[in-house]
Amino acid sequence: MNKLIEIRNLTKYYGKHRGVLDVSFQVEEGDVFGFLGPNGAGKSTIIRSMLGLIQFQEGSINILGKDIRKHREQILSDIGYMPSETMFYSSMKVKELIKMAADVRERDCQTEARKLCERLQVDVNKKICDLSLGNRKKVGIICAMQHKPKLFVFDEPTSGLDPLMQTEFFKLIQEYVNEGATCLLSTHVLSEIKGYCKNVAIMKEGRLQCMDTVANLTRTSAKRVQFVQDGKQESYIYRGNLRELLKELSGYDIQDILIEEPSLDEIFLHFYQEKQREASYENNI
Repeated sequence: MNKLIEIRNLTKYYGKHRGVLDVSFQVEEGDVFGFLGPNGAGKSTIIRSMLGLIQFQEGSINILGKDIRKHREQILSDIGYMPSETMFYSSMKVKELIKMAADVRERDCQTEARKLCERLQVDVNKKICDLSLGNRKKVGIICAMQHKPKLFVFDEPTSGLDPLMQTEFFKLIQEYVNEGATCLLSTHVLSEIKGYCKNVAIMKEGRLQCMDTVANLTRTSAKRVQFVQDGKQESYIYRGNLRELLKELSGYDIQDILIEEPSLDEIFLHFYQEKQREASYENNI
């Protein structure tokens, strides 16, 4: 597979403050790539660097085989980007804004825009100032998709969308990917990563913690153990041999017990806690 995005040793500081440190990862053509991390992890800094919106101090970014520092305009012509917070001219009608977005790219996107408006149930005759947060999100999605780019970059795209529209959004993404597009999806919603992404990069405190397939990251021997003892409920994540667990629990007066697969949230939380413990241990050596 061709590498659509190649980021190598990316480092960005805001004055003395850390942005991202020595980040390297690749996104293959045709992937729906998950970009995961808490607020302040550096995801938006990387996305803005990819789009040439901010300058970085060290490293390189190649998109569609071109260096963002040398070929920004060419690269951006094949990208559909939607930031986490979209700002529009409030007095414009939806149809005027969508047409303006197409005109800026010097493309006729009427057919695709009509399809997207229908699928996302957008009233094109309303003014932007009269739209709810969810409907403004839909307009941002249409502006990012209507020119059928080779790469979609979405930053928290589904916040504000109702569940039906979230499902429709991901159906659209998959349709475009089936036609040859690639998608970078930055999100806090773990179920979206598990449900729609093949690969994922996890950021924390400006550093890349890991990059792997979603299948590998969620394949775990860990179990969530819940039990009631002396009228009190206990719950924890157990990693180890189940026989040893049962031996350990046999010494307690347990009235009820449930052993099950941990949720995706618990897996990633456990992952973060492991990284914190490792970092603390290394700093104390």
